[in-house]
Amino acid sequence: MSDVARPDLNGSGSPESVHDPRPARPEPGPPAVIPAVYRFVVNVTYLPVLASGMHLEVHGREHVPAPGTPLVVAANHVSALDPFLVARSLPPGRFLQFMAKKELFVPLVGDVIRAGGSFPVDRSGNDLGAVRTSLRILKADGTVGIFPQGTRGGGELHGGAALIAAKGRAPILPAGISREGKRWIVRFGAPISPRGGIKSVTAELGVALRELAVPVGRTY
Repeated sequence: MSDVARPDLNGSGSPESVHDPRPARPEPGPPAVIPAVYRFVVNVTYLPVLASGMHLEVHGREHVPAPGTPLVVAANHVSALDPFLVARSLPPGRFLQFMAKKELFVPLVGDVIRAGGSFPVDRSGNDLGAVRTSLRILKADGTVGIFPQGTRGGGELHGGAALIAAKGRAPILPAGISREGKRWIVRFGAPISPRGGIKSVTAELGVALRELAVPVGRTY
């Protein structure tokens, strides 16, 4: 008889009572945001905008749902400043946690990015780890940032934003980024429901981003 199956000397043991003595692993939480670091990064990355004599205009803030609810922010991608411009444009109380390409997570720079709450994604394939991290953020009523184009100036939208929003039961807030003259412009549109299927939601998001990426004052 094996040690696992043998009852103890008092006769109280059983195979079921000693089936697996190891405690269950707790589910990992979302990446933590250190507010002081987050604000520091957002402020420092705005310095190049000021130094170039430009300014940021924000339109459509009334479309941003109140803090304390899960939200996916999906933006077009035109420059390296995009994550920080969108983060700066959100109302207080929303900490935007972006999927950032894994190549950025080098010593020091990566530490700062992580302290701000963002997390790596491998763009060479379907990164299930990044998807799970996004869902943990949404489960904690956080805000996930995604560039559906994948890369700067990309054409076709990928379905990752719609998939994560559907699984996380969170609306998608479209954010159009554009630049005209001395203006950087961020325009938020009405939230998009994640219901309706990945393809249809992605198509709706694409239409919204094309409209919002046109600078205010121009016609679409």
